[in-house]
Amino acid sequence: MKPSLVSLLAALALPACAAPPAEQPVNIGFALQSGNAEVVCTRPVPGLNEPATLTDARLYIHDVVLLDDAGHATPVALTPSSWQRDGVVLLDFEDASGTCRGTAATNNAVVGTVPAGRYVGLGFVVGVPSPLNHTSANAEAAPLDLVAMGWSWQAGRKFIKIELDPEGGVVRAAGKPGATWHLHLGSTGCVGDPFKGEAVSCATPNRIAVRFPAFSADADHVVLDLATLFDGTDLGRDGGGALGCMSGPDDPDCPAVFRQLGLKPATTQPSAFRVAANKG
Repeated sequence: MKPSLVSLLAALALPACAAPPAEQPVNIGFALQSGNAEVVCTRPVPGLNEPATLTDARLYIHDVVLLDDAGHATPVALTPSSWQRDGVVLLDFEDASGTCRGTAATNNAVVGTVPAGRYVGLGFVVGVPSPLNHTSANAEAAPLDLVAMGWSWQAGRKFIKIELDPEGGVVRAAGKPGATWHLHLGSTGCVGDPFKGEAVSCATPNRIAVRFPAFSADADHVVLDLATLFDGTDLGRDGGGALGCMSGPDDPDCPAVFRQLGLKPATTQPSAFRVAANKG
């Protein structure tokens, strides 16, 4: 039976099935430097106000996006691995060699896909989203399973963990001298018990929004610069409170670090992170 004119016109009127947009792979590199020098576990960190060696360097980021010419953000669909899941990535720059006391495995990249298109910028947030932050490391899969990246209160996590051993140790304003200067950034002023099913809210979330309007994943990478991060910080002395800066709102050693991270006073761009061109 031949199709009628009506059926032919109806078929032509049906919207064409649009092909799904093609995806393109994304590999966003990160590096730990001090000035223009790479920071490694086997030699002193250059460019600091106090000679020091690295003992740990890890941080969590989430909500990684690429930006188009108009500034619109496209989320990067992360490729699941032991380093990234549920939108969260662990960057790990220490390899347990030399003076470092972490793990041998390292990760310096975000890997995923985005819809095919032209992207000119990058954005991400340093930290762990609230629902995932306040969980037990023992009950989570990687990369949220590290007890070494956990806080002891509200089951939160250290968003940034940088530890350095200054030459000659750390002189304290009160108490015994210490060997290690700690930067442990995480949410503070938190209330609510997640183990009782309570929602947790924090007076000071301490998550850091980073945005680079000009960034090419093919040609550039992101640098966390320790010389900038600790500019204005005397790593050989502790002014009081916890040893180093453990995010205490009244800790005298935190304001200089917070300023470089864009936390206090709040800025649109933390100076400790910058874009650098890939070598070669």
